[in-house]
Order: sequence, then C-alpha cells, then structure tokens
Amino acid sequence: MKILMVNSFYYMRGGGERYTFDLTALLESHGHQVIPFSMEHERNFPSEYDEYFVSAIDFPEEMAKRNPKSMTRVLERIMYSREAKGKMERILADTQPDLVHVNGFIHEFSTSILPPMKAAGLPVTQTLHDYKVVCPNTTFVSNDEVCERCLGHRYYNVMLHRCKRGSLAASFLAGAEMYFHEFFNTYETNIDVFQSPSEFLRSKVIEHGVRKPVVVIPHFFDPNNFQPYYEPENYVVYVGRLVKVKGIMTLLQAMEKTPQTHLYIAGSGELEPEMRRFIADHSLSNVTLLGHLNTDELQTLVQRALANILPSEWYENYSATLRESLACGTPVIGSNIGGIPEQVTDGWNGYLFEPGNADELAEKIQRLVANPALAVEMGRRGRHQVEIVNSPETHYRQVHEVYESLLRGEPVSQPAPAVVPVI
Repeated sequence: MKILMVNSFYYMRGGGERYTFDLTALLESHGHQVIPFSMEHERNFPSEYDEYFVSAIDFPEEMAKRNPKSMTRVLERIMYSREAKGKMERILADTQPDLVHVNGFIHEFSTSILPPMKAAGLPVTQTLHDYKVVCPNTTFVSNDEVCERCLGHRYYNVMLHRCKRGSLAASFLAGAEMYFHEFFNTYETNIDVFQSPSEFLRSKVIEHGVRKPVVVIPHFFDPNNFQPYYEPENYVVYVGRLVKVKGIMTLLQAMEKTPQTHLYIAGSGELEPEMRRFIADHSLSNVTLLGHLNTDELQTLVQRALANILPSEWYENYSATLRESLACGTPVIGSNIGGIPEQVTDGWNGYLFEPGNADELAEKIQRLVANPALAVEMGRRGRHQVEIVNSPETHYRQVHEVYESLLRGEPVSQPAPAVVPVI
C-alpha cells in the first residue's frame, strides 16, 4: 500500500510530529510505502520528496511585521494557499498513492490541499491531535480557562475574548478561518473518517458539529524504551509545562497539606515566577523545581517516584506523559477531566481527583505515601495496560482496519479495542 502522509512539519517539533514519524516507521516496517508531504524548514529531516514541500512560513513573525504584504501572505496561507494546492496536485500525480493520511496541516497549508485528494479519487483519513476542527484556538482554552463559547458555530467569540495569544488580529484570523471552512463545508466534503486518540476528543468534536465518522485509536509507543523499577522512593513528580491550565498551583496547594513527602517538578513555563513566590511565601521545603531535564534524567526521576501527578484543569486529549509514566511502572494521580480517565482507572493503576480540588489531591497522595506497596501494585497494572493498549502492533491493526475499509469503499466502523486482562 502506498500512503501519502501529510503533516505541516518534517522535524521533531511536538507530539503531532512524533506520532507522524512513528506511524511512518510502523507502516514501513509492515511493507507499506509512505510518502511525506510537508513544509520546508531548515531543521527538516532529509527527504527525496522535499521538492514538493510548501514554502516555510512563521505566523508570529509575519504578524509582528504589521505590513500589508505580510498580512496578505498570512491570510492566503490560512484561507486558501494556491501554492499548497498546486504542490499537492503535483505530488499526487507523480506518486499515485492509494490513500492519504492527514495529521496537522491547517494553518501552514490551508484546506486548499484537500479537494485535490478527492478529485484524484483517493480515500482520506485524518488523525485529530487537538480540537482544531471545532475550536478556533485548538484547545478549548480561552484566557487560561476551559471555554466552549463557540458551540453552535459561534466563532465570533474567539475575537470577542481574544483567545488566540491575546491578539485581536490573530483571533480575528482564527475566527474567519472557521467561518470559511463552515461556509464551504471543507472537512465534511473532503475527509472520509477522522481518527481520535481518545473517546473524549471524539465526543467533543461530534458535540460541536463534526458529522463524518470518528473512530477512537489510542496513540502508541514502544514500552520497551521505558524500564520499570518497582522500588519507589518517598517522592512524587510533576512533568510538563508550567502554565495555569496544567493545574500546577493546585498541586502546590496540595503539597502544603502533604509535608510527609517531596515533590519534584520537571519543566519550565510562564508560571514559574508565581510558583517560586508561592513556594517561598508558604515555606514549602518539600517542593523542588528542577527545570528542564534530559530524557535519561527524566526517566530515572519518574521510575523511582511513588506517583506522577497530572493535575490538569483543561481538556487533556491523550497524554504521552501519562502513558510513559505507566510504562515506567509508576502510577498516575490525575484529574478527572478530558481523556485522563480513559488512561487512569481510579484505584487500579492510579487515582483520579476532581480538577482544582487540592484537598482531594493531597488525600490521594497521602494514600500512596502510607502504602508504597500499593504504588508498586498499581505500577505493575499500568505497565501491563500500556503493553497491550498502546503497543505498536495494536495500533497497526487498528489503523490498518481503517485503511482497508476505506480502500474497499465500505463504511468505517470502530476498530476492536485492545482488551487488558485483569491482574
């Protein structure tokens, strides 16, 4: 099978790129040919297909110029890129793929790349990595709070509340883009089936208007790259960005009530000065900010922890940090929001707590501090879960089922989920 794999970036920029490269390698290991379609960039990996890549654009940089030429360039790339459309037509004609798998693309290429796929008679599937198809700000977050004001296609709210980087211009473009897609019915006309890593994301995009089929296929990774330890020390960890919606201030409040253990925070972000003030004002000697750690340091830190804390207060999709923690044999204490409860079963491989509830979070931490053997038991269950649910072979089977249905012209049904035996 020959698959055209579409993603804006062809270097390791974030979770969407990691998934794209990992899926490419997985498909190639099963004998398929994968052809990339991406954007030019100095950090790109080498590709024999880079002549088809779309010219680079940096939106914040272009917006900052505040001149008509830059704004026209931004508007064209967001609304309708003739360059991207032309290059898509060329690569389709020259390579003759069997189907197209789309990942992230929307701002860098515009939806102008989609009609050529259907004009060529190709089935098209898209993996959703965020809420972009229904949320102008992609995250259901506005001004550091969960927001669904655009429900019912009321995209003008993104401008009213300046959701996009606090900028009126950026927010106007984000809202106009959504109305443009709505008017031309872009996604419904050109995407045959969406793939969602979580049931939560699936339910949200359907609630907000997506009518094409959406199947749930959890992301994958190789658990063998993470070795469990099963001898926890008396500390918990937080790994991630230091921003308000990650619930980090709730975690600090919980540590006030949990002096019998230590919290190590690995990450950086805009909230760090406020966190340092809180730590100093409340004399939290049981909290240490480590900043950015390399991969080996981070894995060792997580392996030996009683628990990894995921106190998010926004709609997490399908957390890579969470599944990597379980692969290390470390249970997760996560807030009951978004896709987190699909990965954490309360009392089995970790605990869930009400988002923003520092008292409940502290109580869950204290349970594991008082019973390290329970943390080991939960960690073993979590490791067992990711070995089955998130294995490369499980993912390949599920994605391949979608591909085969599309190629046969059959309705795409939900692939059979992986079953985790109770241990």
